[in-house]
Amino acid sequence: MTGALRISGATARPRCGTIDPVMEMSPDDFEQLVSDELDRLPDDMLDGLDNVAFVVEDAPEDGSDLFGVYDGVAATERGQYGFGELPDRIVVFREAHLAECDTVEELRDEVHTTLVHEIGHYYGIDDERLHELGWA
Repeated sequence: MTGALRISGATARPRCGTIDPVMEMSPDDFEQLVSDELDRLPDDMLDGLDNVAFVVEDAPEDGSDLFGVYDGVAATERGQYGFGELPDRIVVFREAHLAECDTVEELRDEVHTTLVHEIGHYYGIDDERLHELGWA
């Protein structure tokens, strides 16, 4: 990845203490919900994604309360990026979402916002601009 800037963008909400789920949902059901929300995103948002893996994990290894994280090289910085590169990753964290949401509808909305936010980082949009657009 010569000359490319590797960035990590994260979605977090202010929260105190440890993550205690408000609602319960199995990892498999949550993964299906994330997949359903990906399917609901506009084609023009997804069509430009190249070499990106979407992953669901329970929580970040560092114990933070992130909703999601983009780990990769933004499309605006790719240059020589291409064949043979490991995929960028967009990770959605289950426990933080369950701790924030009271209903399945709220959960769907929050997952949707997280996906759009992290995809925005893929396209090189920073947190400040994502906040202005309402996707943070």
